[in-house]
Amino acid sequence: MTKTIESTPKQDRFRMPGEYEKHTGCWMLWPERTDNWRNGAKPAQRVFAQVASAIAQFESLTMGVSAGQFVNARGMLPPHVRVVEISSNDSWIRDCGPTFVVNDKGLVRGIDWIFNAWGGLESGLYFPWDLDDLVPQKVLDIESYDRYKAPMVLEGGSIHVDGEGTLITTEECLLNTNRNPHLSKSEIEEILSSYLNLERIIWLKRGVFNDETNGHVDNLACFIRPGVVALTWTDDKNDPQYEISHEAYEELIDSKDAKGRRLEVHKITQPNTITITYEESQGVDAIDGTIPRQEGDRMAGSYINFYIANGGVIMPTFDDPYDQIALEKLSKLFPDRSVVGVPAREILLGGGNIHCITQQQPSG
Repeated sequence: MTKTIESTPKQDRFRMPGEYEKHTGCWMLWPERTDNWRNGAKPAQRVFAQVASAIAQFESLTMGVSAGQFVNARGMLPPHVRVVEISSNDSWIRDCGPTFVVNDKGLVRGIDWIFNAWGGLESGLYFPWDLDDLVPQKVLDIESYDRYKAPMVLEGGSIHVDGEGTLITTEECLLNTNRNPHLSKSEIEEILSSYLNLERIIWLKRGVFNDETNGHVDNLACFIRPGVVALTWTDDKNDPQYEISHEAYEELIDSKDAKGRRLEVHKITQPNTITITYEESQGVDAIDGTIPRQEGDRMAGSYINFYIANGGVIMPTFDDPYDQIALEKLSKLFPDRSVVGVPAREILLGGGNIHCITQQQPSG
């Protein structure tokens, strides 16, 4: 029986593993809300099914689906993908789902952070978000994993760890007043250290330009393996991302991880500017409380928003000349994994990408 534990993972010698460590499987949530996904969410559902199928080549995949969409999702997904009934407000399980932690005895537990839809009533992207806030508890109940209830608002996409005591994040997100205005930077560091078992936190200033998550780090930079980071990049000085990426690069190469290593940073050139078309904007239902999709809006396209699976890497593509360059670069950075590209514009239209719609479940 799942129980809530009153101590912290650090006290109990649990840690958050790096994404590149061994997984039992991966979790996703099925998209359906028509105020975020265009044309009744049908184009997005087809892409989610592609992502799920790609991941399922390498590890077990579980899709959480509402009661109303269960039959539809079951029909669109391959038989070896597990489909379970989980109600949610939207499909960003990286941000609303549990963070899994492990110990050296093979036990797995989950952290249940507070979720407020990227800003709550101040600037959240939709309302309500009560069903999303219950997703961690439901996933942990299904897996019979014990639960830590963390005392702060946090989305999984706002952090990246190396599994050896180091975390990277952004000030733009974690210090935003729409998350934890009652907590100081040092208090946030203390909670992160206690719940993820950290020794070193590397703070980058900003995330990708125009990222509606307030600068999630998983769109900007991520650990490839301990001591090695991939960073989204542009050499175009007229692009607003130029200053952000160069600033982050300097911060990363000046940093040391928890083991005292200087970080090795690899630049992955971003796709060309991606904007919402008139047709795409018109396919989304306009509802109060949900961020609108307007023609001409720049989207936060990045190849860094990929998912590392057992033996594979699932990366977004955008029908862009830089797709192949990014795929080749990631293939060199992951020589022991197969890199698979999935056309991901539909996910980007919803406000994120492949890493945002996935959550790894580490092996015990």
